Amino acid sequence: MIINTKTLVSITEANQNFSKVARLVDENGIAVVMKNNVPRYVIMEFSQIEQEEIAEQEDVMTLSKRFINKNREAYEALAK
Repeated sequence: MIINTKTLVSITEANQNFSKVARLVDENGIAVVMKNNVPRYVIMEFSQIEQEEIAEQEDVMTLSKRFINKNREAYEALAK
């Protein structure tokens, strides 16, 4: 994962100034909260999570269709 340094904020600063974190998310789509100088938490817009879930489900469906088409004969034999 590539992290934009503009989106980094310390956990202390996030605790004391959450509105800054919210602004970072509004401007950049994401904020990364550091704990002990290590990326620990990711804050993003809720709508972005919903979009990721939809994409994940589409990927599963695409893979399922590919496996079914590739192994159609075996599935038909098992169905008998």
